[in-house]
Parts: sequence; structure tokens; C-alpha cells
Amino acid sequence: MKNLIQKVIRRRNPDFSFDPALGNAALCSFIWTQCWGLLRGLKLLFLFKNPKMAMFGKRVSFFNSPKITFGRFLKVSNDVHISALGKHGVWMGDNVSIGAFSRVVVSTSFNHLGEFIKIGNNVGMGEYAYLGGAGGLEIGDDSIIGQYFSCHPENHIASDLSIGIRHQGVSRKGIKIGKNCWIGSKVTILDGVQIGDGSIIAAGAVVNKSFPENSIIGGVPAKLLKTRI
Repeated sequence: MKNLIQKVIRRRNPDFSFDPALGNAALCSFIWTQCWGLLRGLKLLFLFKNPKMAMFGKRVSFFNSPKITFGRFLKVSNDVHISALGKHGVWMGDNVSIGAFSRVVVSTSFNHLGEFIKIGNNVGMGEYAYLGGAGGLEIGDDSIIGQYFSCHPENHIASDLSIGIRHQGVSRKGIKIGKNCWIGSKVTILDGVQIGDGSIIAAGAVVNKSFPENSIIGGVPAKLLKTRI
């Protein structure tokens, strides 16, 4: 039984293997959860989309679903909301996993639509993530992301002291995160930042400038700690 389930899971993750210490009770609970996830994924049929073996937790919701595109084996945990209100919507590749209580929101304003959110293949992120896409957000293939991650590709303009900040508009440059990055928990990335391929961002960092590939960065504001060589 365990070998059969392992073969099925390897269709999504070729390197997966059950730990030898895994008991039958935990395995049965896991199978039950995955089956319910697949059944919930069938709700995509009501949105006229091919489920592509998607697995959903409880209370997953969508807004502007015609502009949401996804690949095979999408896994979305409990209480996730995905809003594609924007010029180009949301695109997710194969084997994308989004942790519980996360928000993927291109924009919230109907009078100034945002750009897009693009998540590459084999990207996994933990719980309570907030991905904004106002100025455009791209996350490269094979990146792994911890809990409470947030991206904000938009800044409020505050240069005029005679006008309230909320009336001065926003600037948008966009955020791009390269491939094969490891981002720790509680990392915040601000507008205009580009992170090179293979970079590592330490937990709790606030990133307000760009870094080249294979950088190891951390701190508030983030700085280069060393380079992977």
C-alpha cells in the first residue's frame, strides 16, 4: 500500500520517499486528506477549468477566475484567496504549493488595476504569505519560501506635505525573484527589487534593494552577508 501511494506522489515529486518510521495510522490520515483535496479541486470544473489534479483545502476562494492560469498538481491549503483583478492576472506553473491563510492579490483597486503575478514551476511557500502584484511580481522556478512571506510591488508617493499621502498616488516598478531561491520565514520584499538566481534570504529580512545571483542576504534593511561559491 505504501509503495503504491509513493508511486502516485512521485508523479508530482519524483524525489519523494516515505520515511521508514511512518506509521499506518498517519499514512491513512494522509491518504484521506489528499483524497478530499482532490475532490475539492473538482470545484474548478464549475469555473470551466481543467482541475489538472489540483488539491484544495477548505474555504479556498477565487476572484476574476478567467484570468487565473495554473499548471498540473496545484496544491492550495485552507483559507487561501487568489484574486486576479489586474491587467494580466495570475499565472502559476506546475507543482505550485501555497500555504494556508495566504493571499495572492494582483490589485484591490478598480480605478488603477495592477499588472500580474507569475509563480514558476515547483514553487512552494508556507502559511500566511501575501503576494501583491500591483507593479508585477515574478517568482522563479524551484524556489522555496517560508511562512509569513510578503511582497509589495508598489509604493505610496509622499513628497507633497500639503496633500494627504493617500491622495498622492503610487509608484510601481515590480519585483522579480530568480530561480532556485531559498527565502526564510517573515521576509518582506519591497518594490523595485530583483533577486538573482540561487540566492538565499535570511528569516526576518526586509529587502529594499536588488542583489545578484547566489547572494546570501539578511538584516533590516537587508545587506549582502556572503556569496555562494
